[in-house]
Amino acid sequence: KDRVTRLIEAVTAPWPEDKKPFIAFACKSNSNLAILNYLGGLGTGMDIVSGGELIRCLAAGIPADKIIFSGVGKTDHELRLALDKGIHQINVESEAELSRLDEISRDFKKTVHIALRFTPDVESGAHEKTSTGEEENKFGLMEDEVFRLFKQYEDHPYLRLNAISMHIGSGVPSLEPFREAFFKMSDLVQKLRYHGATVTQVDLGGGLWIPYQDEPFPDLQEYGQMIHEIFSPLDVKIALEPGRILIAEAGCLLTSVIFNKPRTSKRFVIVDAAMNDLIRPTLYDAYHKIMPVVETDGDTSPCDIVGPVCETGDYLALDRDLPEFQRGDLLAIMNAGAYGSVMSSTYNSRPFIAEVLVNGSDFHVIREAQKLEDCWANEKIPTGLK
Repeated sequence: KDRVTRLIEAVTAPWPEDKKPFIAFACKSNSNLAILNYLGGLGTGMDIVSGGELIRCLAAGIPADKIIFSGVGKTDHELRLALDKGIHQINVESEAELSRLDEISRDFKKTVHIALRFTPDVESGAHEKTSTGEEENKFGLMEDEVFRLFKQYEDHPYLRLNAISMHIGSGVPSLEPFREAFFKMSDLVQKLRYHGATVTQVDLGGGLWIPYQDEPFPDLQEYGQMIHEIFSPLDVKIALEPGRILIAEAGCLLTSVIFNKPRTSKRFVIVDAAMNDLIRPTLYDAYHKIMPVVETDGDTSPCDIVGPVCETGDYLALDRDLPEFQRGDLLAIMNAGAYGSVMSSTYNSRPFIAEVLVNGSDFHVIREAQKLEDCWANEKIPTGLK
């Protein structure tokens, strides 16, 4: 709650009441219904990337008119769903997508607000798999495409094309790439207006990092002031799509030691959590601090924290200086609140684990542990299979 209110205050404080930025939580980072409902109660909208997330947000009590739909591959079904529910905005990523919206909106005879996602071609410094603002990435439209589509659809009866969006990556490690991208967007807005286009809103995406190791925490006041400095002269409404910055530090993964396995050069600590529960170390080479739940004295030595999954890549930490652990010791894998549970799987027929929301001495189970037989409940063996 503190992180959400701090970010909202930092980015909204410089603006008058009628221009305060709209905060839409990137629900792909953590889409548990309880989390979405709680954040919605604090005043945030939602940024979604699928029709499933749209229905999930509605189920969590989020009003449709506070939902922004991003994503590079929206199906006809998803676009129709968005129009039917009357969401706040669709961030369009290609000419082909806008063409489909042209046809679908005419079928519905219903107005929809559109933002074209601009690719500023900025090196974000984020991991190569989460960097999204360069020409070589699959996301967004280049400047010449934005100009052409604004002109082509400026008089459309149903598509209200009056906004530009961007998102340069997830876990961007400094404010400088944002500054560079924001200036490029500001220049684009001014050029579009010079050529007669109406641009009243800009959606700046998300991407702020958190300190997984010993990095400094983002200066939220500097971030908010930077946005105000660049965009206040344009008299536009601002939208932001933070995810990780709001939720990552709020979550940890609890795991229990199964075995210790010494080798000549190192030791393995085998735990009951695995890459199917938290894939970020395997997928992104991500670092998560690991702490014993009960403080342990004694010397430390290098070890790998690994899981039971049948993959060499099944690890939660490599070459980490940690104390000796005993069978049954509980370890906390920190900063797992974003891109943790949402990216989990039932690989090796390992059921989804429970999720528990803790507030002081109060706690609530917000996702029951999956029963083993539910891993294959939707599977069928055809009659007569030989």
